[in-house]
Amino acid sequence: MQPSLASGATPAAAEELAALREFARRIRVETIRAVMHAKGGHVGGPLSAADLLAALYSRVLRIRPAEPGWPERDRFILSKGHSSIALYAAMALRGFFPIAELATFDAIDSRLQGHPDMTRLPGLDMSTGSLGMGLSAGVGMAIGAKRLGRDLRVFVLLGDGECQEGEVWEAAFIAERYRLDNLVAVIDFNKLQQYGWPGGEPGVRLPPWRAEELAEKWRAFGWALAEIDGHEMAEIVGALERLPFEAGRPSAIVAHTVKGRGVSFMEGRFTWHTRVPTTEEFAAAMAELGEPA
Repeated sequence: MQPSLASGATPAAAEELAALREFARRIRVETIRAVMHAKGGHVGGPLSAADLLAALYSRVLRIRPAEPGWPERDRFILSKGHSSIALYAAMALRGFFPIAELATFDAIDSRLQGHPDMTRLPGLDMSTGSLGMGLSAGVGMAIGAKRLGRDLRVFVLLGDGECQEGEVWEAAFIAERYRLDNLVAVIDFNKLQQYGWPGGEPGVRLPPWRAEELAEKWRAFGWALAEIDGHEMAEIVGALERLPFEAGRPSAIVAHTVKGRGVSFMEGRFTWHTRVPTTEEFAAAMAELGEPA
């Protein structure tokens, strides 16, 4: 039986879903523009996470962009910190800082570093980059919120490749023991890490997890779980607004995604984990995304 919607939440109407899809499209556009301008950065992972970030930042997270330190805000941790440009794009589009500042991405004096740095940019709840650490920080925040009696939620967005890190499962074990139903792990299951595993044929790479294994692992650690299409906005919003899935248990959302989503020649190709488009590729990507180059 599916849990009921969170208190006060109503299913997203068609026009709201269309607005969220547009938000995700703009995240993808700004991501590619910023990487092109910086001549460096990650592309594949940010594009696979764009729909998830759009739903979180445009509809689900309880935040105040003009007051990023608001004590009662929901917390968000991008554990897959190498995908920072997608997070920055979502924050800029939501009003945390001017969209024009995205052009400073990865510059030495920028607030928008290649990995999130909470000491530089207000609105970031955790500095990340060393993979596997984000969920541990989320556990601490969730415990702190419970102890302080604050009605807030902690969301952690992880990559499937980083779920090979032992620290992820140590944190998952502790979260269940502390009954942290205010903690949510969202896994961007794009099935391609930086290089993948050799597949026995030249150029073939296997995913870090078999399709059924990752969800089974979270269940085995005692988490309430939903599996969704991470590019279908109605499914994303529906899952996020049913939280927590079960009282007294942390929630995990395994979102099946495609690395490089939105640009056909980037989709499903591990070579686009980190790569700067050529001038021709940039123009083609913008055209596919419906944006003038």
